[in-house]
Amino acid sequence: MSYSRPVQVIAVTGGKGGVGKTNLSVNLSIALAEMQRRVVLLDADLGLANVDVLLGLRAKHNIADVLNGVCDLQDILLTGPGGIKIVPASSGVQNMTQLSAQQHAALINAFNTLDQQLDILVIDTAAGISDTVVSFVNASNEVIVVVCDEPSSITDAYALIKLLNSEYQQSRFRVVANMTRTVNEGQNLFNKLQTVCDRFLDVTLQYLGHIPFDESVRKAVQKQTPLMTALPRSRASQAIKGIAQKVISWPLPSGPRGHLEFFVERLLHTAHVEV
Repeated sequence: MSYSRPVQVIAVTGGKGGVGKTNLSVNLSIALAEMQRRVVLLDADLGLANVDVLLGLRAKHNIADVLNGVCDLQDILLTGPGGIKIVPASSGVQNMTQLSAQQHAALINAFNTLDQQLDILVIDTAAGISDTVVSFVNASNEVIVVVCDEPSSITDAYALIKLLNSEYQQSRFRVVANMTRTVNEGQNLFNKLQTVCDRFLDVTLQYLGHIPFDESVRKAVQKQTPLMTALPRSRASQAIKGIAQKVISWPLPSGPRGHLEFFVERLLHTAHVEV
């Protein structure tokens, strides 16, 4: 079997809701596109589609229509700021564990058509640690865990990391501290998570950095315009650019596991295991 070029698949997750996963997913995607990477952003919150809402885009069709054979993946792709492509989710689509064999095949075929068109696939996962969240995160090459200064954020992030490590042998996680008041707060949040992980798990955490609390974020959300385009010089935008610089320095996955068809096969295999 011949393979096309490798694709970096990055899941942005966090365990609990309200930590800013979608904001980071959207703005990181735009920052990566500004660095001349071809980026596709997959809204994997299959219950509450929100990427297109955040960007003020209207999706005629979504991933459910692809799974049900109504249209192709190319037909549902939205073009967002900076030229990023967005795969919109749908409210109320089935859990990954409930897809039929025909829908599994449709999903694999759909993503195979993307293979030549992107360098990085960013996956904005749902909140929590549902089967679907675990399936998407486990299938990704890289996992960014977003935490904020709430006790439940660290607890839920740890629960997700523990599950992925114990059940699926995931051992490397990147961590972003969001909505921080100071530089030290971000580092302290990371240290808390690292301490508990070091004590109970065999995993490696890497601190990607912090995104400061910034009123600009709220203003951009209200305008349904991404921060990176609305206020590119804001403190939060600059922090996200710094994170994007680190992301593009990561080595591309080598071997068959670095290709999109293997991402989808791992995604479906995890879902199958959980049924």
